[in-house]
Amino acid sequence: MRRKHTMPFGAECLDDGNVRFHLWAPAANFVRLCLGTSEYKLEMPAIADGWFELVTSDAGPGTHYSFEIDGRNQVPDPASRYQPVGVHGPSEVIDPTAFLWTDKHWRGRSWNAAVIYELHVGIFTPEGTFAGVESKLSYLSDLGVTAIEIMPLSSFPGERNWGYDGVLPYAPAAAYGRPNDLKHLVNAAHNANLMVLLDVVYNHFGPEANYLPLYAPQFFTDRHRTPWGEAINFDGPGSRTVRDYFIHNALYWLEEYHFDGLRLDAVNAIVDDSRPDILTELASAVRNAFAHDRQIHLVLENFDNAAHYLGGSDKKQHKYDAQWDDDIHHSLHVLTTGETDGYYADYSSNPAWHLGRCLAEGFSYQGDFSHYHNAPRGERSSDLPPSCFISFMQNHDQIGNRALGERIGQIASPEVVKVAMTCLLLAPSPPLLFMGEEFGADTPFLFF
Repeated sequence: MRRKHTMPFGAECLDDGNVRFHLWAPAANFVRLCLGTSEYKLEMPAIADGWFELVTSDAGPGTHYSFEIDGRNQVPDPASRYQPVGVHGPSEVIDPTAFLWTDKHWRGRSWNAAVIYELHVGIFTPEGTFAGVESKLSYLSDLGVTAIEIMPLSSFPGERNWGYDGVLPYAPAAAYGRPNDLKHLVNAAHNANLMVLLDVVYNHFGPEANYLPLYAPQFFTDRHRTPWGEAINFDGPGSRTVRDYFIHNALYWLEEYHFDGLRLDAVNAIVDDSRPDILTELASAVRNAFAHDRQIHLVLENFDNAAHYLGGSDKKQHKYDAQWDDDIHHSLHVLTTGETDGYYADYSSNPAWHLGRCLAEGFSYQGDFSHYHNAPRGERSSDLPPSCFISFMQNHDQIGNRALGERIGQIASPEVVKVAMTCLLLAPSPPLLFMGEEFGADTPFLFF
């Protein structure tokens, strides 16, 4: 079986052997396609609404290319499927149908069966590659894991990064291997009865190698601000193309790479005043695309505890399966460590009560006043099933955002950690383990 996601962005290998190049560059006067060493340049005709398009027989799978904007700047394709020499270099034409899948009978697994293992490809194994992760699938399956959650793969500057500073969200990072290596990993996971979820970042682009402002400033808006600066434009002039760019990205990972679901990072930082908002539209697009194919799972990270996005196992067209439940982590953390600084202060007066409410109703803060935020936080979650709330004692943020990157075993006694882990694993909600947690790893996980 061969898989390909068709979209209006990037380079597409056509059935007749030609390649069609698409670029949305509304601020450009003219665009040239640069092939190979960039000395061979072809004019890209402007078609409409800021789009440039060229169909040529001078390119094929493996061709390196870039776009020259107004005769000055050569930039990678914002929908590049692969960046062989990094985010500042040329893109590579990839033929998605070149990979032969052997998981045609895979229909996914029920969300109620989810036992999630979060990992970072670059440090999960000594190899730091997709192939390295694949070599550990039997270990993960024997452990009782049913879903692997991979931290973001979008191409980023340098060789190692958490992945949250990616700038080319369609291109898996070259440091971990080629696109077919990632497909081989997912294919092998399915044949081992494991789901594979991907963490994606739709709230900002990284600060280095983000060339979009040069030719498509409409990607951003000064109407809203985020912790990273100007917000992505989901609700202003030109936002239709921007929305499509991210919706197609979600569909691309699920179709072309056969991922079983996505975890959307920090969606509380996505500001969108339109109706339906981008989160609702994206969920609807995914549900419609895979309604009769297989089980797809959508997960949110949302510090605002916005329960209205969650729908549980009924798979409503615009709903998400689950959210990372920070409340249960914070309650457990205060109980096990006694730490009460920062946002832990909101749980310090009675952490056992907060934990009990999480176990019974999902969120602890359901519109209650948060002293840390100095405002009410959250929405009512008591009517949602436990499957909507992912429980964890550790994850990349809760370890890596500490000054020394300590794991829970370095700041709490082993006996207390065992009790907390028992609570986590026996709770009715899906549990998440962070790599190494299963054997009490004491290696720090620092931000990088």
